[in-house]
Amino acid sequence: MAAAKRSAPEPATSSRRRSGRLSSTPKKSNYFEDHTDTEKDEAELERPRKHENDNSAEDGEASEEEYKETDGGDAEQEDEDDDNEVDEDAPMKVTIIPLEQLRDEGGVAYDDQRVHKNTCHFLSDLKANNKRAWLKSHDGEYRRALKDWNTFVEATTMTVIEIDETIPELPVKDVSFRIHRDIRFSKDPTPYKPHFSAAWSRTGRKGPYACYYIHLEPKHSFIGGGLWCPEKDSLARLRRSIDARPAQWRRVLENPTFKNVFFPKVKAGKGKEDALVDAFFEKNKEYALKKRPQGYEITHRDIKLLRLKSFTVGKKIDESMLLADNAQEQIGDVIRGLAPFVEFLNTIVMPDPGADSSGSDEDGDQEEEGEEEDEQ
Repeated sequence: MAAAKRSAPEPATSSRRRSGRLSSTPKKSNYFEDHTDTEKDEAELERPRKHENDNSAEDGEASEEEYKETDGGDAEQEDEDDDNEVDEDAPMKVTIIPLEQLRDEGGVAYDDQRVHKNTCHFLSDLKANNKRAWLKSHDGEYRRALKDWNTFVEATTMTVIEIDETIPELPVKDVSFRIHRDIRFSKDPTPYKPHFSAAWSRTGRKGPYACYYIHLEPKHSFIGGGLWCPEKDSLARLRRSIDARPAQWRRVLENPTFKNVFFPKVKAGKGKEDALVDAFFEKNKEYALKKRPQGYEITHRDIKLLRLKSFTVGKKIDESMLLADNAQEQIGDVIRGLAPFVEFLNTIVMPDPGADSSGSDEDGDQEEEGEEEDEQ
């Protein structure tokens, strides 16, 4: 009877998973086996498992980072929004702005016929503190000064109309200049003018006509008028008039009322016929040509007048004149001296329809020529 085959004993299960790879190195004897090699083998066997764990960990970290990028930002933003929300139960914050104290009137009531001294004080303060923040913090003083000036302008309008009937009664906004400066093309950054001013002409403060002008600025106030830098066509008419009718220009400058107001120290008369012309040129030489204008000889008798680009006069005054009880009377005296000059300029640059002044001009020139013949 054949002997039964014995089955091979089952190997003991090891807790360590064997690698499926076949080693190409010869099997070493246990005698030569080193503990370091064993540790290396164990490390190699455990490395894939560790790698898998690392990948899963990295995947987990990546997923967490991805979550933070997508949803985490909104969550943080919501937290910030919650922090910025106003607590309705918290007490309200109150900012206390000191109340502006208006300057005392000093026992002098405001009057439409004159300027109040507080208006001059305001202009002095504005010149020393020419900033938007300062004017905003002194808005009450500004509005009170502006109202005082506007009422004064209304009263002065009636004074001018009584003397020059060609001036219409226009609203203040068409006569008075704004205090704000246009600094878009200016090197001076100050935002405000340290003065109040107004101009009266047939079209108000703007237009081609000669005007009457009042300038209120502490220590720099004056009353004047005329044509300041007229347009090209008007300037050409003025030069043609100077060339063709010089006698009429001299008569206007030698007008006693005009001379006494604006040239009281100039001595005119025989042998000093050009004294007033020279004085008038000095007042306007800032904008005059350096040389002769085109079309005129340098040897022209009235080359100084021909070189002018502005035809204005002015009388310096102390601001106390505008603060006086008889301010309108004193203003009227200056306007009366200026009126013949303003009316003369208007007949040249903007003659009335149908008016012909050439005849009287020619007569004036002929009269001057006759006087010269008599002298000879």
